[in-house]
Amino acid sequence: MSGKYSIFQIANWFLAKENMPHKKLQKLCYYAVAWGYALFDAPITAEPVFEAWIHGPVSVSLYQKYRDYAPWVNLTPDFDYKNVFDDDTEDLLESVWLTYGEDSGNSLEVLTHKELPWINARTGFKPLEYCTNPINTDDMKNYYRSIYSGGDS
Repeated sequence: MSGKYSIFQIANWFLAKENMPHKKLQKLCYYAVAWGYALFDAPITAEPVFEAWIHGPVSVSLYQKYRDYAPWVNLTPDFDYKNVFDDDTEDLLESVWLTYGEDSGNSLEVLTHKELPWINARTGFKPLEYCTNPINTDDMKNYYRSIYSGGDS
């Protein structure tokens, strides 16, 4: 499983569930990657780096793909990416969707701002100060593991 999917495949999986604005898509992809570290102790994508931007975690490659879309525009699936995941990753994505999918991008932004991985990456930065620090994957793993209340893992 380790790192065999692209961030675009993961994004496309969520877009196949629902058309959504870029901010929400970013946060769902972040949670998928973060929970992957927590539950599998490994990256689910080859591009595991999320940066601690002002509005929460951002995958730069995902940002580059959708940056020309207005923030309120709902993105749609990109059928260049096939959604072929192993069972564990599929279950993870489904769990992330069930946990966070009903939230708006703004709600997910607020949530990430209360969580240690993003907070730690922004240490020393003012709330509206530009920051491209990567969110530490050990912070992701340790934080989300610490709040995990699920079944067998």
